[in-house]
Amino acid sequence: MRHQLTFPCEGATLAATLDEAPGSTGLLIVSGGNEIRSGAHRGMAMLAARIAAGGHPVFRFDRRGIGDSEGENTGYESSAPDIAAAIAAFRSTAPQLTRIIAFGNCDAASALLLHQPLALDGLILANPWAYENDDSEETDEPALPPAAAIRARYLSRLTDPKSLLRLLKGEIDVKKLARGLSALGRRTAPAAPDSLPAHLTAALVALPVPATILLATGDRTAQAFLASCDPGTVPIERLASASHSFAGDDAEWLAQRILNALGRESAG
Repeated sequence: MRHQLTFPCEGATLAATLDEAPGSTGLLIVSGGNEIRSGAHRGMAMLAARIAAGGHPVFRFDRRGIGDSEGENTGYESSAPDIAAAIAAFRSTAPQLTRIIAFGNCDAASALLLHQPLALDGLILANPWAYENDDSEETDEPALPPAAAIRARYLSRLTDPKSLLRLLKGEIDVKKLARGLSALGRRTAPAAPDSLPAHLTAALVALPVPATILLATGDRTAQAFLASCDPGTVPIERLASASHSFAGDDAEWLAQRILNALGRESAG
């Protein structure tokens, strides 16, 4: 059964949803970006129902200033109190819990890393966000993906007869093509000590709980994470997909990996 509830966080009232299940290992879903707890196209709501059907309670919430929650939205880098309050509320509303595993995609995964230690028993980190603020906001163009990803992409296109035909017909943006090719020879500079990739790498090395990284290998954010961060000994599971949020047919792959992680914790 699904319940709507609220809980306090530093003077603000936050909205949450609990999908009940009898298991003693629960899943906390932390939303990425400015998404509400239901996720894009209700993706997180459907994921929660799938995990609860597998026997594990699931807790989702809107951080301050997002969706139905009060307060000011100050971004994922300031979300430590929100996550901590959500963990406490989850334990209170599902008192049978002995373990809580947190799942986050994109900057929610980065938030779970940056805000350690948290009162959690494990992490599932999908396509962690590792981009620094860059000049793309001024140019209205997104930052380029890593050179290795560009090489693979253009190699695939150059061996695809349909892409070559589109080029000959003038259907491909030559300016955009030239911009992408110009990055092929660039070397990835080492992360600066105070950079986001450096902080993520340090957090991965010092993790106090078990973690699993899930990557959609065709996703630009996942590619940037691999190019700029060192996951160390944290295991990585890969899906040959470009879906950043594991949408469509990829949703079952994501749900199964989460259920596997929850099952390992339940047996531990």
